[in-house]
Amino acid sequence: MRVRDALRWGRQQLGTAPTTAGDVRLLLQHVLAVERAYLIAHDDEKLSGEQEARFRQLLARAGAGEPVPHLVGESPFFGLDFVVTPDVLIPRPETELLVEAALTWARNANVLRVVDVGTGSGCIAVTMARHLPVAEIAAVDRSEQALAVARQNAERHGVSGRVTFYQGSLVEPVPFAPELIVANLPYISDEEWTTLDDGVKSYEPAGALRGGPDGLVVIQALLEEAAAKVTPAGALFLEIGWRQGEAASALARSIFPDARVRVRPDYAGHDRILMIET
Repeated sequence: MRVRDALRWGRQQLGTAPTTAGDVRLLLQHVLAVERAYLIAHDDEKLSGEQEARFRQLLARAGAGEPVPHLVGESPFFGLDFVVTPDVLIPRPETELLVEAALTWARNANVLRVVDVGTGSGCIAVTMARHLPVAEIAAVDRSEQALAVARQNAERHGVSGRVTFYQGSLVEPVPFAPELIVANLPYISDEEWTTLDDGVKSYEPAGALRGGPDGLVVIQALLEEAAAKVTPAGALFLEIGWRQGEAASALARSIFPDARVRVRPDYAGHDRILMIET
């Protein structure tokens, strides 16, 4: 089987989902240990028997619902590749919007102290550190396993000396008052959980996804803690569910009555980022 045949066959095996072509390419890159450009320049190269067998095995696992980032051990985010394991959420494009908005605000406000709550893979904290070279970044997570992955990603991307990791709940472990809090916390409601793809429910940590009956239990807890922690003229940027804008905004205004509260939509026009400027 040649490279071009492997790509074509793989697409046939995984069906017509929008991500199929990219998933097949990532799996073949992983098997061959090459970059994307290599597949294009060497599309007539033959796979060895061992490589073909490995490729078929990974395709079968992907076809059964196992996430491709878990199969290849990494996932792209904001132009970087992050190590991922079943102990952390797989970074998603929606969270790139969160980081983009937070970075814009941070640059305009000359922010020097940032906290990433529920850091998981560390994709938010590491990206913020890369783009805010003079800022002090704190990253918090309850999971020791998640923090191990986040530390690995900080090392991988050259910011391990500028991101401090804390194990604990929400902002409680952080010893300073941050100017900016960024968080992608659990926000899936109990009802929405039942409709999620089995691949998500089976392979990603439920504790990083489930936000209680209305999806806002953990977000409310963070807002209540942050009210006494964030500096005056600070901000909180939180990812929320696609129908949570109104409820999340009302909650924010009840806890931060003098703040400017806005919701930024994602590219599909759905509620996505809760922005609170204190």
